[in-house]
Amino acid sequence: MGFRMGIVGLPNVGKSTLFNALTRTAAAQAANFPFCTIEPNVGEVAVPDARLERLAAIAGSKQIIPTRITFVDIAGLVRGASKGEGLGNQFLANIRECDAIAHVLRCFEDGDITHVEGRIDPVADAETIETELMLADLESIERRLANLSRKIKGGDKESLDQDRLLRVAQAALNEGRPARTVQVAEDDLRQWRMLQLLTAKPVLYVCNVEEACAANGNGQSARVAEMARAQGAASVVISARIEEEISQLAPDEAAMFLEEMGLHEAGLDRLIRAGYALLGLQTYFTVGPKEARAWTIQKGTLAPQAAGVIHGDFEKGFIRSETIAYDDYIAGNGEAGAKEAGKFRVEGKTYEVQDGDVLHFLFSG
Repeated sequence: MGFRMGIVGLPNVGKSTLFNALTRTAAAQAANFPFCTIEPNVGEVAVPDARLERLAAIAGSKQIIPTRITFVDIAGLVRGASKGEGLGNQFLANIRECDAIAHVLRCFEDGDITHVEGRIDPVADAETIETELMLADLESIERRLANLSRKIKGGDKESLDQDRLLRVAQAALNEGRPARTVQVAEDDLRQWRMLQLLTAKPVLYVCNVEEACAANGNGQSARVAEMARAQGAASVVISARIEEEISQLAPDEAAMFLEEMGLHEAGLDRLIRAGYALLGLQTYFTVGPKEARAWTIQKGTLAPQAAGVIHGDFEKGFIRSETIAYDDYIAGNGEAGAKEAGKFRVEGKTYEVQDGDVLHFLFSG
């Protein structure tokens, strides 16, 4: 399981430049005019994880298979998009298919690149996008409530639950609050997710700064960070131009370039980590001579369900998992050393998989 993150923002904030860098392709046309992204571009990239390479080196794995993340570059939204302005609702539909939203905000000055609103104000830009998504949700809710009325008269329980949740979301939106601020009971979570409300999706604010500010951000990105904290959202500082340059370099050259820029890691790494935290994701590993592989699961996933990520039969016939924590695997220089140190564990169906666990599943076929 990876995750799918939609990249949204006003035109000319650097979305397509960032997408090009993230996917190491020129698939998204980056140009200085609105709506240059006519169809959503989808790119899959490997999730960088230094732990995987260390595990492979110890096990002598012939192949390294990282987990993957999907980025969707969605065309620039503008004020009035919920009513069809710009390229309108077709792009709002693309957002519904994503697990999370990355709001790219322009936090740089550049006279050569026009701003659709004629000013540089990332907080106002974020509010413009949020407003359009909220208006689109309200419109969608009104339509769905009207369609549910007949089923409700027939006493359909699922329709009654949907109606109740839609009205809760509607009340929040009418108060100017996005749907993600609604407290949803555990029993309602499945139905809530099925509503696919745009503003229910977790948000990561991506502050696109000039190259000189890539390490520490600037005044504009500081304002965004303050806004994100107030919302309980996350923010990350990236220079899309630097990321684009790095994407064209060989790994050793990229490392030198980052060092010269005063950066410890590429923006992609920060973006993915922030995305993982946003969605409550973590990684476990399977390691052997054939391959070392990373798998993504939700935090709190039990061993049988973690096994099911590899294959459904593993979950159905789950017997037990042989488990070594990542640090113990490294300290023991592999499985044999971990066993000698007493760090090899056998876990059953109620075991909650931890980030970095090295697992081997036993199942009945």
